[in-house]
Amino acid sequence: MPVLNEASHVRAAVDSLLRQDYQGPFEVTLALGPSIDGTTELVEEMAAIDPRIQVVTNEVGSTPAGLNTAIRASHYPVVIRVDAHSVLPPDYARIAVETLQRTGAANVGGIMDAQGVTAFQKAVARAYGTRVGLGGTPFHVGGKEGEADTVYLGCFRRESILSVGLFDESIKRGQDWELNRRLRESGGSVWFTPRLKVLYRPRPSLSRLARQMLSTGLWRGELARRFPESNGLRYFVPPVMVVGVTIGLLLGIAGLVQLIAGTAPWMLLGFVMPTVYLVFVLVATIAVTRPDGFRAALWFLVVLPCIHFCWGVGFVLGYLKLTSNITAHAGR
Repeated sequence: MPVLNEASHVRAAVDSLLRQDYQGPFEVTLALGPSIDGTTELVEEMAAIDPRIQVVTNEVGSTPAGLNTAIRASHYPVVIRVDAHSVLPPDYARIAVETLQRTGAANVGGIMDAQGVTAFQKAVARAYGTRVGLGGTPFHVGGKEGEADTVYLGCFRRESILSVGLFDESIKRGQDWELNRRLRESGGSVWFTPRLKVLYRPRPSLSRLARQMLSTGLWRGELARRFPESNGLRYFVPPVMVVGVTIGLLLGIAGLVQLIAGTAPWMLLGFVMPTVYLVFVLVATIAVTRPDGFRAALWFLVVLPCIHFCWGVGFVLGYLKLTSNITAHAGR
């Protein structure tokens, strides 16, 4: 588990690891980055109490660097990648290892089960878990067990990830997808099973969600440019939508100018695209947020466009290489 400024989440995450019902020996390796919110003291306190917890220093502070540092410091033939925002059910390790052995896969993973506490987080969780939000990949919305392009987190054969060179530390987001790409290219398989569900807590504020989505989009665009043969069409839907809505708005505004100038305002047709998107957001909100309450539904009206536009804008910037320092965007 890479850990950086996670004082509010890391205890619950680590506790869920220590409560695993897996019968074999295991260790919890935390790669501790240069935190400033009390995370360091909290992690050291937990490690002093339970000898199964070992702490290694992640001087770089990035997620892939922390993962590689922790993997190199670990001792067992199976590596389970964990996130500080996630809470594992007690049977996670047992089911993951059983599936790894049964399928012969190089990596096994399941569903990112996003659940919110506040009305805002519930809206984000609903967007994550529906096709209208993040595109409907199996590790977000579920599906049948079988081979997949990528999975959430992952339970790896240590020898498999060592053989392909561990995580690429130059990739600050999307490193899981890129590692799974190399595992598949080397002849290994990536296996999805809905039996593995990991509780995930979404970002707690709109600004942090926007930052996360922008950086995720930036890196997805960067990866789509680097590895064009490995990307599905679904990755291009948000950027196409962003470009379409933006062009439509500009044309519509030009149409208003035409109207004022007394010429034929044919450019007002540009407003069709943003109007269609607005109707889509309203219909999606009504359709998927009924179980979450009125406040969460109101937040969903803001959260869904935030996810789409921040991700889409980021993708365009990353794909066209229009950002000056993409490595600075880690989404924290």
